[in-house]
Amino acid sequence: MTLARPAKVLIQADGGSRGNPGPAAYGAVLTDAETGEVIAEDGSTIGVASNNVAEYSGLIAGLRLAAELAPGAEVEVRMDSKLVVEQMSGNWKIKHPSMKPLAAEAARLAPAGTTYTWVPREQNKHADRLANEALDGTRNGVTIAGESLIEEIETEVEPAVEPQKPASMQSQMRGWSGPGGPPTTVVLVRHGVTPHTLEKRFSGGLASANPGLSDEGRAQIRAVADWLGPLAERVDAVVASPVRRTLESAEILAEALGRPVEVEPGFAEMEFGVWDGMTFGEVGEKYPAELKSWLGSVDNAPEGGESFTTVQERVLAGLGRLQETHTGKTVVVVSHVTPIKTLVANAVDAPLEAVFRMELTPASVTVLSYYDDGRASMRMYNALPPGSAVF
Repeated sequence: MTLARPAKVLIQADGGSRGNPGPAAYGAVLTDAETGEVIAEDGSTIGVASNNVAEYSGLIAGLRLAAELAPGAEVEVRMDSKLVVEQMSGNWKIKHPSMKPLAAEAARLAPAGTTYTWVPREQNKHADRLANEALDGTRNGVTIAGESLIEEIETEVEPAVEPQKPASMQSQMRGWSGPGGPPTTVVLVRHGVTPHTLEKRFSGGLASANPGLSDEGRAQIRAVADWLGPLAERVDAVVASPVRRTLESAEILAEALGRPVEVEPGFAEMEFGVWDGMTFGEVGEKYPAELKSWLGSVDNAPEGGESFTTVQERVLAGLGRLQETHTGKTVVVVSHVTPIKTLVANAVDAPLEAVFRMELTPASVTVLSYYDDGRASMRMYNALPPGSAVF
């Protein structure tokens, strides 16, 4: 469907969390400011997050719709979040660490001259409804002029390259193409080690203690950056989950590759709720029945945390947004154990339970390719730069 490009668009955005933090979603509406006609809507879940993270995610989603469907248009944003409006207007400082990367991503997407207006909640009912529909499970994704914008990804298994340490990343990338044109190639990098990694503690996403990289973790990522360096000209973007350890890893990679860091909340780590910061043994002692239930079903979640099924939904939603933005390009994505294993299972058409049978080393590289006919293939799994020690 081809739409006439409006001269000015209005973005209405909202987000909410049932628990703060808790299950969260956002809503975003893009309309023609002159006619009031709805151009597109987005109501999507983002896993477990705070109200503010959900609100910023709604703003980012709206700005992405404007960039895709109304390039060059003047943009006005209306939200009932005083915090987001004042911070994006430059009137309030952004103090919370989890807000800074989201605000930076919104600022990157917003065209020059974008204005932000606070409105009462009753004037933002459309966006609020979309967020609640996503939380209720009655919708999840983007629609444009009443039609689905994000197509369901159906994969079939292709032979994968043996997961070995290659002499060069370039040799692994050479000759990758599909009959319908170049694939969207996702180079997945797990973050480097943190103190929690070394102590084998549960470490979740935005609702966790969010430990940063250790000195060893930074050295690991620098080694990955050196390995990926020869591919810098082919890399279209560096994308990170909005969690401290992934952002720190992404900044090292982005500097080496000459790209800014983009943020995708869908790739954040699973939330472990009351288990966060505990070792596996400690959880087994304090929550033996809950741990057994969690290991026995991808639909069970720790108290205050997420199930593997919930994580799968938001990770695949994030993948869909990535594929829309960087179609046919190579993207480096810095993420975590659970999202990466979830993407691998999806790519090779394995059941989600397969995540229990995968091992993923810190600062390892996994490469997936997605073709425009719906096929996906795994080109590399859990690979390390030459000379790296297995954790």
